Amino acid sequence: MKKIIAAFTIICLFIVSCSQEDSSNGATVGGNLVSNNKKATGSSSYDLLSDDTFKSMVVEVVYVQGYEPSTAAINNFVSFLNERVNKSQGISILKRAIPSSGKATFTNEEIIAIEDANRTKYNTSNQIAVWVLFVDGESASNTSSGSVLGTAYRNTSFVIYEKTIQSLSDSPLKPSRSLVETTVITHEFGHILGLTNLGAKLQSNHEDGSHAKHCNVESCLMYWSAETGSGISNMVSGGSAPKLDAQCLADLKANGGK
Repeated sequence: MKKIIAAFTIICLFIVSCSQEDSSNGATVGGNLVSNNKKATGSSSYDLLSDDTFKSMVVEVVYVQGYEPSTAAINNFVSFLNERVNKSQGISILKRAIPSSGKATFTNEEIIAIEDANRTKYNTSNQIAVWVLFVDGESASNTSSGSVLGTAYRNTSFVIYEKTIQSLSDSPLKPSRSLVETTVITHEFGHILGLTNLGAKLQSNHEDGSHAKHCNVESCLMYWSAETGSGISNMVSGGSAPKLDAQCLADLKANGGK
């Protein structure tokens, strides 16, 4: 899914095919089957939310040197996870830097290649693994009318275009960087959790008919227009990122979440 709109836009792109999995079927890392983390966005909703199979979660936060996400945004992300998912043995964050590729823009295929070359954590028998990459370039899908800030492209993978976020925040009349980061991160992870109608079954009719896989409640984190410049400014004006509305929360709870 992709939408490109005006400045400060937060956009979610989804790669739902398995075409990228062909070369790694059967491959293992540390004895773990890599292909389990190369499935369609939203397909691991229940496994991420529930405590039935996976008792813990590890999030591999990887950033290009010089583009580390703010401590506040990561702390907010952890709080979001603890509020939404059932993991009796806890959630851990592993953060590290990688060198720049030197690229100014990235296609989805290039982002996938970076993950495949650098990811070290994959699902085990009782721990689910998530990958998030913060890059030092822009999306190749950017246009003169808007920028992509984040992409959820696999069942446990998403990318944040940190350079673009930094260019659109932390200056007069622009939002706080940590709040923009928090909004992008939690929005992208919301899609990985299966929102909206992307793996977590709808408990009520609240998918936006004009903007698929988004909530139709204007104040919800998963509402598409909350990702525009004015929308973000309004949402974070009180000093906090937008929250999931009651209908999105009901979807997550019905699929194993809190």
